Amino acid sequence: MSKKILIIGGAALIVLLLVVGSFSAGLLVGGEISDGETPQASASSAVSTASTILQESVEDLLQTSPPQATSTPPELEDLFAPFWQSWDLVHDLYIDQPVNEELMMQGAIKGMMDSLGDQHSSYMDPDQYRQANVDIEGSYEGIGAWVDATRDYLTIMSPMPGSPAEEAGLLPGDQVIAVDGEDMTGIDGSLVIRKVVGPAGTSVTLTIFREGESEPFDVTLKREKIIVPPLEYEMLDGDIAYIKLFTFSKKSPEDLAAALEELLSQDPVGLILDLRNNPGGDRDSAVEITSQFVDEGVIMYQEYGDGSRDTFEAVKGGLAPDIPLVVLVNEGSASGSEIVAGAVQDHQRGILVGMVSLGKGSVQRWIPLADEQGLVRVTIARWLTPNELTIHELGVVPDFEIDYTQEDFENEIDPQLEKAIDLLINP
Repeated sequence: MSKKILIIGGAALIVLLLVVGSFSAGLLVGGEISDGETPQASASSAVSTASTILQESVEDLLQTSPPQATSTPPELEDLFAPFWQSWDLVHDLYIDQPVNEELMMQGAIKGMMDSLGDQHSSYMDPDQYRQANVDIEGSYEGIGAWVDATRDYLTIMSPMPGSPAEEAGLLPGDQVIAVDGEDMTGIDGSLVIRKVVGPAGTSVTLTIFREGESEPFDVTLKREKIIVPPLEYEMLDGDIAYIKLFTFSKKSPEDLAAALEELLSQDPVGLILDLRNNPGGDRDSAVEITSQFVDEGVIMYQEYGDGSRDTFEAVKGGLAPDIPLVVLVNEGSASGSEIVAGAVQDHQRGILVGMVSLGKGSVQRWIPLADEQGLVRVTIARWLTPNELTIHELGVVPDFEIDYTQEDFENEIDPQLEKAIDLLINP
């Protein structure tokens, strides 16, 4: 197997080394936020480059969303009678007067959002919003992990390759329950991020809760500045092309096309697209990348609460619509990765190998409240595969479910990649 790795792009991405993923994995798309991103008024360009936040769209959204009704509508007066009764009882009977009415109001909003049972629909009070928007320009150092800041605790989505997080053994799904001994229970994820990032060369201790472990444990990491390539590619033994895609940025389709052109010129017998630990990113980039392999038909649906849908179809002119294809996914594959994997599987265009993906396929919208009382984030849509399978919370199930254990990693064995190679050599 050739060990030569060709890195696309003369200017590799310098990223804020603890990035809200997603997201998750996700980006702002037309004034909406995929997978629970947090709007930040002065986030560094590195964060944007890492497919986390498109600030101009956030600002447009915040400026153009008018305040809603400021009094109880007549048709809801009976429903809200117990609320106002409780409000009066607190004012009349609570021992410590005067009460803070603003905090009571904010607590009511938070309780309303929490009652939805959706981890991605929430309330950020004014103080939290101000802290989240403190200028982080120039803060490009950290532990090197894409994270989900929308859950009860800051959650690792995937460590970046060669980062302190990867070297420390952090895994997708790890929850940060304390930072330098300070309990993070009830602290907004965007504020936890502020405690984790810091100058290169300094250390931070994270207390990690990991499913399957008997108790939480501490991990001390030395912050670094890390350069992460948008993708890597090479020719493996047996004339198999291999592409590892790290995220879905606006530039990813262009980078992938360049990699495909060079690899296909060498007449490979098959291609492996490695989306493991790829937290996703820009939805439209995911559709474009899928279109390199699926040349017609639906790629995904975006479905709203009223049952209406936006349909995203393949972009014509894909470079690799016929080459035998295997896609690698795991628990860290999310959002855009799941769009690609779901479409490839539903169109029977290729074979999926690995573990069930994370299940991040929803769209959030941040809406400012009147009188600068913070913002609410509301899930407005979910993603479906071409066969109308829900991605969110379910993930994409591979055709061959094969685990990749810590023991495999330590022994430099990759059973998922080995299975992919075998499927291409022995179809």
